[in-house]
Formats: sequence, C-alpha cells, structure tokens
Amino acid sequence: MNKPVVAITIGKKHYCRMLCPDTLRELESFAHIIHHPGPDPANKFDLINLLPQADACLTSWDVASLDSDVISAAPRLKAVVHMGGSVKRYLSNALWERGIRVFSTSTELGRDVAQTTLGLMIVGMKRVWLLGNHVRNGGWRDSIHFPSRELRGKVVGIIGGGTIGSHVIELLKEFSTTNLLFDPYISEEEACVMGAQKVELDELVKEADIISLHAPANDSTRHIINKRRLGLMKDHALIVNTARGSLIDEAALIEELTNRRIYAILDVTDPEPPAPDSPLRKLENVLITPHIAGCIQDCTHMGKMAIEELRRFFAGEPPLGQVMPEMFDRIS
Repeated sequence: MNKPVVAITIGKKHYCRMLCPDTLRELESFAHIIHHPGPDPANKFDLINLLPQADACLTSWDVASLDSDVISAAPRLKAVVHMGGSVKRYLSNALWERGIRVFSTSTELGRDVAQTTLGLMIVGMKRVWLLGNHVRNGGWRDSIHFPSRELRGKVVGIIGGGTIGSHVIELLKEFSTTNLLFDPYISEEEACVMGAQKVELDELVKEADIISLHAPANDSTRHIINKRRLGLMKDHALIVNTARGSLIDEAALIEELTNRRIYAILDVTDPEPPAPDSPLRKLENVLITPHIAGCIQDCTHMGKMAIEELRRFFAGEPPLGQVMPEMFDRIS
C-alpha cells in the first residue's frame, strides 16, 4: 500500500524549533514527506507548486493562506494540520467546500499561554516589576508605596472559557481562588464543572481582584473592556491580557492607568507593538511583554501533536483537535 504524501510548508529554518528528528522519523514511518525547500514559510506561489501531489500538509506561522487558487492547485489534498495559534487567516471557504479536514495544535500552545498567564498573575499581584525598580533605585521593603499581594484566595475574573481560559481555571485550583467566568457560549453547569461561577461581564469586572482576558478577537469582543468597565474595576485591581489587544480600549486604559488606580500586564496591544511614544511604554503601573505568552523558541510539542494528528487521520482514528467552521466565532 502506498504511503500518503505530506507536504511540510513551514520553511527549513523553522524545523529545529517545530519538528525534532524523532518527530520527523515518526512521520516518515507512515507517510512520504515532501519539503518546501526554502528557509522561510511557503508563500502562495510556493504552495501552488508544492501541494499538487500532497494528500495533507503541515502549516505554521507566516505560511500563505490556503485560498481558492491554492486549493484548486491541490486536487489530492484531504487534510491540513496547523501548528500555531489561530487558524483563521490561513483558511478559506475553499477548504470547507472541498471537504478538506482541518486540525490545529492550538491546545498545546494554549497550555503555554495559560501557564504564562498564571505566572503573570503572580508577578502582577506581587508588583514584581515595581519592586525590582524600587530596590534598584535604593529602596527596600519599609518604603514601598504600592500594595504587594498574594494570589491565594483572591477573586479572579476569566473572560473567555475556551482552551486557554479553562486551563487557567484548572491551574488556579492550587491557589484557592474564587473564579468568575464570562463566556456566552458556556452554561452555568459547564462553568461549575470547570471550577468557576458564570456571571455577567459587569459583575465580573466589579468583583475581580484580577481580570484575565482569553476571548477571541471579533466584532462582538472589540473593546469589550471599555472606559465604563475600566471605571468599575476595584482600586488596585490587576488586568492581564494574553489574548488580543483589541479586547481593550487602549485610550481608555491609558487614562485609567494614568490615575494610578489599577495595574495592567499586557502581552498583546493594539496596535502591536505600541507606538514608540505610547504612554504604555512609560507608565509605572503597566508591564508590557512582546507577545511571548505562547511558546517561542521550543515548539516541538506542537510538532509532536501535529504528527500524531496526521497518523490518526490516515489511520481513521478520532482526531485530537479538529477545527469546524462553526467554531470560528469562538476562536481567536
């Protein structure tokens, strides 16, 4: 029996961080591999030339969209596995019309983001970056002018209970937090099973010591944290955004931060990166990290999941992370 053909489109320079030798050998055990030969992710022209003989392909960040032209040039293509976060910009209606199956390793990336989020909550409640600057400038514990708090026992508001938000709730079990969840797609019973209480967004914002954003970016979530809701936050509360910058009205956030009433840790901004003269780069009570909450250097765990997904697909076994068209409103 002939092996299926799998095209790897991610670019040779990304193999070392995405596909370890053992993972490639596992793929070779059940498939014939064809490689995009360039160092960088495949562009549209590369895909049109590479995919005509492929039964499946592996994509990742910066690979060109699989638009109707690409799909027309790939008559054998039956499956796409994406190694990364959101698959939205890589897909087109042409895939669904052809019945091509789509899979994502975003659950693996989501675990990284959730773990980073937990770390940022601890750093944020302790005001670690402020403490570091305070000591660097000659201060010590007896002269601290901002509250340093513990995570344990606090009220945490989770906006978005998908892969990342649900894993954050799981990680918080060790800290005896009260978890409030806002997610229109999750029922009260489902939230309870997850370890959270489902509430309306205004209640979450009012009650939370920490607000953590994990919602997708779309028209309904743009500026979901606006001037009014920022004004509802408790004094000294912390907002953590590891989702998408557009979820927060940044002009309103800057205004609230300027009043020194709340704190923020932002792994994402809008625009990204912030303008060189943005107040977010200068305000003491905000910490910005350069969109690194997910894995950056070592993404081989996503590669392993991708290969296992392909093995299951060709063996007719249940998938790990299939993406369906109706899921698009719930994913970033």
